[in-house]
Amino acid sequence: AYATPEVVPHPLGTIGQDRFGRIYRFCEVGASDLVVGNALQAPAQIADHQDMTPSVAALGATFISVTPGATTGAADLYAQGIAVIDTTPGLGYSYPIINHLAISATTLFVVNLVNGFSVQVALTATSRVSLYSNPYRNVIQAPTTMTNIPVGVCQYILTLNEYGWIGSGGQFGTLIQGTPGVGLGVGIPGSTAGAVAIHAVATIACVGHMMDTGQDGKVEAVRWILN
Repeated sequence: AYATPEVVPHPLGTIGQDRFGRIYRFCEVGASDLVVGNALQAPAQIADHQDMTPSVAALGATFISVTPGATTGAADLYAQGIAVIDTTPGLGYSYPIINHLAISATTLFVVNLVNGFSVQVALTATSRVSLYSNPYRNVIQAPTTMTNIPVGVCQYILTLNEYGWIGSGGQFGTLIQGTPGVGLGVGIPGSTAGAVAIHAVATIACVGHMMDTGQDGKVEAVRWILN
């Protein structure tokens, strides 16, 4: 584990692998300590930072200025994330973000792009921009109602604002809800926070498959498939 940003050795989302072939992702812990064996998700989306109106940005610009809705945000909340142009002009392009200052509600702010990236189609006041944080920044326990995508499972104690590794591919001990059958798909959300439940296509995002017959409230082996 890595407790402070000054000693963080990897970009968020970096892939690691152990000698058993299990896959891990490097992350930052969000609003509270993580629980060993719990399923995890990316931080909740911020609707006020989506579909935003930009200032004009010329072809080749290395930053994008946008006006958010009535929700603030910390400096560099979207560092290592992306800015997606969701409305023409510029529709379809996405740009990696290097940094930005703190976000004030309804106040124009500047998103700086990673070195080597620049605006490929000039933006106008008709364009719209949505910001997405790196999914491995501020990860949280999977809630009972999904507010973002699943990212992995906690495998050792990780505390508030700490950096470390979470399991995402291969066999990991995982909290189980219900009694899903061996080999069946499981995912989030369940009715218990941090637990995986039997997969249902329309309502549950599949994260892996049971390695035995599930027992409600137990931590058992799930072969995770997020990688």
